[in-house]
Amino acid sequence: MGTPQDSGFEPATGDGPVPGGAAEERAREVRAAFEGMLTIRRLTGTEHTDPEGVPAPWERHRPLRAVALALEAAGFPASAVTPSGERARTGYRVYEGETPGTVRVEWAGPHGSGAAHDEEEALGGCGTTLRLLGWTVLSYRGRRRRRFLEVEPPPGVRA
Repeated sequence: MGTPQDSGFEPATGDGPVPGGAAEERAREVRAAFEGMLTIRRLTGTEHTDPEGVPAPWERHRPLRAVALALEAAGFPASAVTPSGERARTGYRVYEGETPGTVRVEWAGPHGSGAAHDEEEALGGCGTTLRLLGWTVLSYRGRRRRRFLEVEPPPGVRA
């Protein structure tokens, strides 16, 4: 059985361009990739009472992809950048954390977009979604007191 990374599907991380194409087709691709992830969890998580509630081995080896897929599937908007690297849209941004196997999630947007004002509520929703999927989520304040989430597999479940 293929995994979501084998299908050519790329979840939105918030550092790519504003998506083009039909929104309905993208939604179908996201749903299919997310359902594939849940199927993998069911097939590989037999030692857990709720296998869908624990990240599968492929997720723990590719946490950035797994977290981005979970957020996109939950309907959170991804941020986006222009070809010159400027933020073009407000939404989540997922990138590698400072510690191996961790991912950071921030709420980013164009200058003057109000992203900083909305980040507490938006990241709270992202954190809730990720916790329900079995990830450990810690909330921090970074530079300029901007909030971000650090996401990692639950204790005892490492890559």
